[in-house]
Amino acid sequence: MGNIALVVGASGITGSNLAEKLISKGWTTYGLARNPKTEIANLQPVAADLMDLDNLKSALADIAPTHIFITSWMRNATEAENIRVNGLMVRNVLEALSSKKSVQHVALVTGLKHYLGPFEAYAKEGFLPETPLREEHPRLDIENFYYAQEDEVYAAAARDHFTWSIHRPHTVIGKAVGNLMNMGTTLAVYASICKETGRPFRWPGSAAQWNGLSDMTDARILAEQLIWASTTATAQNEAFNIVNGDVFRWSWLWNQIAAYFGVDAVGYEGTIQPLETEMQNDAAVWKEIAAKYHLKEADLSKLASAWHTDLDLGRPIEVMTDMSKSRKLGFNVYQKTNDAFFDLFEQLRAEQLIP
Repeated sequence: MGNIALVVGASGITGSNLAEKLISKGWTTYGLARNPKTEIANLQPVAADLMDLDNLKSALADIAPTHIFITSWMRNATEAENIRVNGLMVRNVLEALSSKKSVQHVALVTGLKHYLGPFEAYAKEGFLPETPLREEHPRLDIENFYYAQEDEVYAAAARDHFTWSIHRPHTVIGKAVGNLMNMGTTLAVYASICKETGRPFRWPGSAAQWNGLSDMTDARILAEQLIWASTTATAQNEAFNIVNGDVFRWSWLWNQIAAYFGVDAVGYEGTIQPLETEMQNDAAVWKEIAAKYHLKEADLSKLASAWHTDLDLGRPIEVMTDMSKSRKLGFNVYQKTNDAFFDLFEQLRAEQLIP
């Protein structure tokens, strides 16, 4: 087809799954990261620093992508710094390629913090939108680095005349090591520790999340929507929610995960019991487990992101995402959420990341 993709953030959950999907569909695919993956067959790695425009221009000198997929972000101490850094990274990538005039479409992955607020105000009183979350919901009256990233895409599109799409997943489930937002692997590691030590698999979150309806996004579904939107004329210059297509209650899914690992599930007991606290002394335990079962990664911090799992599971409202906008335009891919978790767990076991 002559499509040439540049996946920005190719080492993360979203980027790596997208790169594999693009390659399977015959795209020439470059994967940009500070430390790019080399294990994905036929992915052409590009090592570059998104904060350094000159470094980016040099790294991309011989690459003229038709499509750019931006899946990368960096967390900082304050939202003001999140805005500065993450806006700059998007701006630098698009500026580095501007003179080539090769780019036809740019797809940006953000998420539900678009509706629920940034880290400092996430799902707090005063920032709770009506659910199900819909794309037409107005921006919150608060600074948000997702808005800054979007604005950089809009400005570059006006300058360079490419089309764009924005994609808003809800808790992406997929494999990645060293990822900052990695609920699937975090829960797999936590359940494995519970299994080995005889501890109960204890629900860490709120009553609203335990009892309410929720949904999630398999990284493979997100990859499919990114490619669909970038190649479908009616989907251009639009923002889309993206989830699996089913809904569930954590009171059901928690027991499903516990049964998979053969551990005793404990549900909501009246208070939030953060996973970050539950796992704070587990680094040494995981090293012992990794040695016993000959696992590839003994550093717990590279597999588990308990803080982010707590952020999602501690929300005071149920969170569901409306998918009718892309469905009406023809995107009808579906994934059952518990199967997404089980597929991930099997992959983690096959690659010797959990026992």
